[in-house]
Amino acid sequence: MIQGVTISFLNTAVSRSFRSPCSHIWELLTDTATWPRWGPSVKAVECGNRFIRQGTEGRVKTAGGIWLPFIITGYDEGRFWSWKVAGIPATGHRLEPRGDGLCQLTFEVPLLAAPYAYICKIALDRIAGILE
Repeated sequence: MIQGVTISFLNTAVSRSFRSPCSHIWELLTDTATWPRWGPSVKAVECGNRFIRQGTEGRVKTAGGIWLPFIITGYDEGRFWSWKVAGIPATGHRLEPRGDGLCQLTFEVPLLAAPYAYICKIALDRIAGILE
């Protein structure tokens, strides 16, 4: 199941390895139409771009029904993206090929929001269900 949880001075990270090409997982992570399927805190997305890139802006409807603006603040094609939600640094999404057809997905959570790592664990489980 969960491959690991790490804590540093900057963030908490939750990861899982999948038997799927990183390119498939990357498409799932960057397609705003799929965010409500795997993101427990995202109920809807409004964005001019279906697939995010550096600087993409839009808004997400949270589980609580509140619409919040977002902007993609970090982007490395096929490897990593991060964002700010309502101007606050949020999760980073990192992919690393592990060999034998495995790809590790890591969610990085700012240390001040460490309890959100549990929500990221649920997201990893949902992604596993989508990929299977």
